[in-house]
Amino acid sequence: MKTPALLAAFVALTLTGCAATHPAPQAPFPPKAVEVAATPAPALTCKTGNLMTQTTLYFGLSRHNAAPVSASQWQSFVDKEVTPRFKDGLSVFDAKGQWLRSEGVVIKENSKALLLIHADNADAQKKIHEIRELYKQRFQQDSVMQVDNPACVDF
Repeated sequence: MKTPALLAAFVALTLTGCAATHPAPQAPFPPKAVEVAATPAPALTCKTGNLMTQTTLYFGLSRHNAAPVSASQWQSFVDKEVTPRFKDGLSVFDAKGQWLRSEGVVIKENSKALLLIHADNADAQKKIHEIRELYKQRFQQDSVMQVDNPACVDF
């Protein structure tokens, strides 16, 4: 992936079984010149299950001056780098992404979306950061987009 906006269109995930104590405040448009102190986000409570974090990572498969990341290279990366860090489970989806180059050209590429459900703690965020950095280095990527959402999880 080349920019953080690469797969914004893919972010249409919905959470079920979650309810906020009250609706989130809406920002005025256009924004006021002087803002008052930010209102804290409402506490999220789960009707069922436990509150966890749902992280989706988007990995572009195209590379500069090299063949795209192959299916076997991707699977090896998941097996050696992702699975040991998230042994409890994960999901992988094929995705089609696009992003706007600085020259104004839209680039389209095949991608992978990796969905993780985890506790919201420093250890999980460290592991996610490691995965993103390893992928960028190994496959000459500019970025790996990360999207985090609260999730009510029950098995």
